[in-house]
Amino acid sequence: MESVARSQSEIGPGLPASKEKPLIYRQSGWTRLTHWLWAISLFFMLLSGLQIFNARPQLYIGKQSGFGYNNTVFAIGAENTNAGPRGYTEIFGHRFDTTGVLGWSGPAGNETARGFPSWATIPSYYDLGTARVIHFFFAWMLTTTLIVWLVASLINGHIRRDLAPRLDDLKRLPQDIANHARLKFHHTREYNTLQKMAYGGVLFVLLPLMIITGLAMSPSMNSVLPFLNDLLGGRQTARTIHFTVMVLLVAFFIIHILMIVAAGPINELRSIITGWYRTDPPVHDDKTPERSA
Repeated sequence: MESVARSQSEIGPGLPASKEKPLIYRQSGWTRLTHWLWAISLFFMLLSGLQIFNARPQLYIGKQSGFGYNNTVFAIGAENTNAGPRGYTEIFGHRFDTTGVLGWSGPAGNETARGFPSWATIPSYYDLGTARVIHFFFAWMLTTTLIVWLVASLINGHIRRDLAPRLDDLKRLPQDIANHARLKFHHTREYNTLQKMAYGGVLFVLLPLMIITGLAMSPSMNSVLPFLNDLLGGRQTARTIHFTVMVLLVAFFIIHILMIVAAGPINELRSIITGWYRTDPPVHDDKTPERSA
């Protein structure tokens, strides 16, 4: 995640200030560290999670599952047809042929029935035990760093000062949407409204929900927090929510990368690697400058 910049006058020693595009120290070391720790953790959690999902590539709503219940909302599988084995994906009763990617995949002549293909899982071969070890290790890394970040951000005012949308931000929302639709970006020290909403949604909704549903699926945690399953509608519902949050995080990541490329990848990557960020020229008139992309 990006961190809001410090004052534009805070130019480091030996770094020449450009009158046209000032170079500012935008990302603190702690922000950069947590950003990459979260990115690495989510990467390994995603691929190991897909391996775990392959053990039972179906999702349900409710407390029970199996042949005696009609509560399947998502399934990946394979079936024999006149044309040979075919893979399929079923969403709310609507079936799609996904041979070669989901359900039935592998090298030509050596295909096999599996939910997600080998190139999308860790390990690439079927190993549920290893996948669970990797998944839980990075899950605890993500959880620990997120809790520390939340506490530190509450204490230093980062959440209140930089992430909480204000009334002015909401008034600027239509213009921010129009600017992003036209790929018109402005580089300043503050987050724009869409950034605040997107980052806030990930940090305060999606990641906590992923952690809570993950705990609800753990048999060992059921004895410690027995109310979680009932609160979420059962373990199968918690698993479905967990998977849905994963899909939303992947969608956020794709959009995040596209915005970085569109807004200027060198400047954006320099910011999250070194902390230094080049902003737009200062506005000297009475108009309120637009926020950055």
